[in-house]
Amino acid sequence: MTAIKHALQRDIFTPNDERLLGIVNVCKAGKKKKNCFLCATVTTERPVQVKVVKVKKSDKGDFYKRQQTWELRDLTEVDAKDASKENPEFDLHFEKVYRWVASSTAEKNSFISCIWKLNQRYLRKKVEFVNVSSQLLEESVPSGESQSVAGGDEDALDEYQELSTREEQDIESMMVTCEYAISNAEAFAEKLFKELQVLDGANIQSIMASEKQVNILMQLLDEALGEVDTIEGKLSSYEEMLQSVKEQMDQISQSNRLIQISNTNNGKLLDEIQFLVNYMDLSKGHIRALQEGDLTSPKGIEACINASEALLQCMNVALRPGHEKLMAVNQQQLLFAELRDTFARRLTNHLNNVFVHQFNHFSHFKMTIPQFYRSSCLSLPGHDQSSTLSQHTAELTLPKHSPLHRDLLRYAKLMEWLKNTHREKYEGLSRTYVEYMSKLYEREIKEFFEVAKIKMAGTSKDPKGKFGLHGSSGKLTGSTSSLNKLTVQGSNSRRSQSSSLLDMGNMSASDLDVADRTKFDKIFEQVLSELEPLCLAEQDFISKFFKLQQHLTVAPPLAQPEAEDFDGSLPSKKPPQAEHKHSLSSEKDIVRLMMNKIFQSIETELNSLIALGDKIDSFHSLYMLVKMSHHVWTAENVDPASYLSTTLGNVLVTVKRNFDKCISNQIRQMEEFKISKKSKVGILPFVTGFEEFAELAETIFRNAERRGDLDKAYVKLIRAVFMNVEKVANESQKTPRDVVMMENFHHIFSTLSRLKISCLDAERREAKHKYTDHLQSYVINSLGQPLEKLNHFFEGVEARVAQGVREEEVSYQLAFNKQELRKVIKEYPGKEVKKGLDNLYKKVDKHLCEEESLLQVVWHSMQDEFIRQYKHFEDLIGRCYPGSGITMEFTIQDMLEYFSSIAQSH
Repeated sequence: MTAIKHALQRDIFTPNDERLLGIVNVCKAGKKKKNCFLCATVTTERPVQVKVVKVKKSDKGDFYKRQQTWELRDLTEVDAKDASKENPEFDLHFEKVYRWVASSTAEKNSFISCIWKLNQRYLRKKVEFVNVSSQLLEESVPSGESQSVAGGDEDALDEYQELSTREEQDIESMMVTCEYAISNAEAFAEKLFKELQVLDGANIQSIMASEKQVNILMQLLDEALGEVDTIEGKLSSYEEMLQSVKEQMDQISQSNRLIQISNTNNGKLLDEIQFLVNYMDLSKGHIRALQEGDLTSPKGIEACINASEALLQCMNVALRPGHEKLMAVNQQQLLFAELRDTFARRLTNHLNNVFVHQFNHFSHFKMTIPQFYRSSCLSLPGHDQSSTLSQHTAELTLPKHSPLHRDLLRYAKLMEWLKNTHREKYEGLSRTYVEYMSKLYEREIKEFFEVAKIKMAGTSKDPKGKFGLHGSSGKLTGSTSSLNKLTVQGSNSRRSQSSSLLDMGNMSASDLDVADRTKFDKIFEQVLSELEPLCLAEQDFISKFFKLQQHLTVAPPLAQPEAEDFDGSLPSKKPPQAEHKHSLSSEKDIVRLMMNKIFQSIETELNSLIALGDKIDSFHSLYMLVKMSHHVWTAENVDPASYLSTTLGNVLVTVKRNFDKCISNQIRQMEEFKISKKSKVGILPFVTGFEEFAELAETIFRNAERRGDLDKAYVKLIRAVFMNVEKVANESQKTPRDVVMMENFHHIFSTLSRLKISCLDAERREAKHKYTDHLQSYVINSLGQPLEKLNHFFEGVEARVAQGVREEEVSYQLAFNKQELRKVIKEYPGKEVKKGLDNLYKKVDKHLCEEESLLQVVWHSMQDEFIRQYKHFEDLIGRCYPGSGITMEFTIQDMLEYFSSIAQSH
């Protein structure tokens, strides 16, 4: 390997000013072994460039050539494959991975060590060495120390120093004077040795001559030591003097520190006293306001609010450690607790009195008119209730409680103080308010709904008294019985108790009494419009007065204080401690719970009103669905979790059920419909009923939020109409099936085309298709009668042709020869055809109804079909009886005149 290394250095690297530092004999892994050498080289010129060169022996001669070169700075990773076992394989990661197998593990390790040292010395680049033993790698290359590289050449590189110019000149002059040094090295070395001895002797003599100067130097050093001793003595005296001064200064510093500590303590004590005085001292004015302040006047309430806030601030002050041990602090805390309890008791009693006074005031004021109104109604038999209502209740309105809310909101801040300081009294006031207001609202709401029911009943005059006002849970017995008597004595009825598609089909627009339905719609809208602001105002007041806007987890003020059993039994009292077991997640739930208690009768009354409206006219459910949906949508936009939104949503479910029930009833009545066997069918009642229902629904649901419910109902109804039209057509004996289908589906198609109901586009196209098919079927079946024998003859001709008889040979058939054809044609002269068509027109006229006006349409279709058959007969004559000269007794022009004259004559 050494000989190869010298040969490579001489032949390849020296001409390129490069030095070979490491070499390894390798071959590529996994391929046919072709040996080559990887060489690590550096350039002799600066800056030094480090390279890895692949050298391969030439196949033709005994010389080496450079095959590939990589810069060492392009090397990213060296993978030795295994650090613990001997393995000759290794990888070099340049622009790609090169896999090599060394001739021996020792050569591989020597080459990897050389790469490591060159990288650390010249490039200062941390190439990643993977699976390499730590013994081969060094953390750093110390400067000035020689590093061992493969073959010892790295030592020579480290020790090599370039000669200076002067050294080169000296060596050249010496070599000139001793020319024989090249030929006789021993003589040259002997001469140099002798000259060295002469120089050593001269150096010794020079040293001995300088002894006197050395003695003088030693004497000067002794004098300097004496001076140093003198200076040290003076420094010691100075140090003793400074030590006494230090002790005095320490005493002064200690005194100053004690004075500073005293001042600091005095300042802290002053701060503590100032803190207690500022935060735990309540003025006499505040104490007087808490003990005997006026809770009725605005000034007194303002003084009480300021005093309560000051008291709360004093009670909530964060005491510092040790304050609770001070007697003065304890006395102040006892005083604050006494003032808190006293003022809480005064405030609770006052607000309880306010609640009772306001409740009695509103109850007395609102009971006057309704009681008088009811007595007037019951004392005047036969008197028109609508006129009584107009005399005593001009408008259907609920009383406003804004004055009560305005008076109580003055105490809102005091309620907040009570909530933060005395939770039991706060909850007691909440229960008291809910108890009184629930009674007040229950009375007002019942009277309000009673008037609404009376007004609503005035929209329908039923002589038989089939419906009565049964109100909420049958409690309005007095007025409802009177109402039933009054309605019995009213005018004649204009419609039955509950409308249906069949009823609508038998009534005119005036009979439907659209004004009554519009009046009902206004009454129902007025009821919802009155309830909505009432509930919102009360909920807003509760939130503000009881300070329930924040989201905190607290015990509700009325956690089932009086819970009604589901069977309607009397309320049962629960122990107070049970109230605190029901904690709600937010104060919005508390507000909703209070609202449920206060307005517990609204949902019941609304359901009762809805039941009454549905009993008066089932189509009222359409109006109620639209109105209720709109109000639910409005309430959810304001607050989806509010009491109003929840209650109206529950009632909307009931309205939707009534609407679905109305649709189901219409479908059931269609299925139960029976036709008369003696009269023609015409347009079925439920078909015209669907038309008027759709017109009404489109008017009501214009721009409504619940359009999807109507679309579903449309689909159910129209499918039922289709099915029952076909059922009636199959059962019809007087009128042909095709006529029933044609007329009714034409009417349905016209209705859907006019109303343009997008969800019924498929049904509209289906109705048109059915109408067209049955029109064509009726025309074809009817036209077979006036030329019956001629039709049978040509059907036989077509049958023979279909059996394989050639068309020109049909005339040779005994039953279909020319004489038979002439005989059949003579039976149908022009007069007979016209007579037959006239009879056909009269029959069609009897079949068709006048409502749809389809006679001319059917007659024109028959004309077209007759002409088509005529041309078909002539074509058969021309093909099966060629050259016979046989023609019909009448022409197409004659037929057109027949059809026209018959239509004009009728």
